[in-house]
Amino acid sequence: MITHGFIFARGGSKGLPGKNIKPLAGRPLIEYAIDVAKQVAALDSVFVSTDDKIIAGIAAKAGATIIDRPADLASDSAAEWHAWRHAIEWVRERHGHFDGFVSLPTTSPLRSVADVEAAMKKQAECGSDICIGITEAGRSPYFNMVKKSGIGFLELVCKPDSGIYRRQDAPEVFDITTVVYVTTADYILNNFGLFDGTVSSIEVPKERAVDIDDIYDFLLAEAIVLHQGNSC
Repeated sequence: MITHGFIFARGGSKGLPGKNIKPLAGRPLIEYAIDVAKQVAALDSVFVSTDDKIIAGIAAKAGATIIDRPADLASDSAAEWHAWRHAIEWVRERHGHFDGFVSLPTTSPLRSVADVEAAMKKQAECGSDICIGITEAGRSPYFNMVKKSGIGFLELVCKPDSGIYRRQDAPEVFDITTVVYVTTADYILNNFGLFDGTVSSIEVPKERAVDIDDIYDFLLAEAIVLHQGNSC
């Protein structure tokens, strides 16, 4: 089965301008995703879908094949699922049919090759439509996540039938990471979201599950990278 790795990196980012190429410990953020993808033996090729010429230049230099992402699929309001579909159609038209699809967002630079390979193995072995990375949640909607009620007071996000007053009594919950998404091209073309089908998972430790959305996430990721380098 032919399986390709995909990285989606649009030029605009309100939370952290220039995020996808912002230097993290001296290297453009997108290089981390490309480097991991190139080390996964089961990935036949690595593609970067972008609307930005600077991102395209950096990605091509790092060894990825560039997909020209249309502007209407690169706006703040555009669903990434549509960009996934565009990339699949683009690759099939120019490089032939393929089955496996692995997305490695730039926002998880601390992922390992082992994380990607574990997700690919899990999806294949259990036969799920998609496999994603999860990590232990720092907050629980059953215990210490709240929302404002209609009159302005606070209430739990999830109100259990029986009172839960300790974390130990709450159901175990997880955060979805952006470490890895493993599925098939046909699943993406014939469905509209992750949870339209069966979803399996691999658990990723917190130190590899940092998802960069703003400057604070970025600084945390950089601190971890620098600490790891100093520990070698």
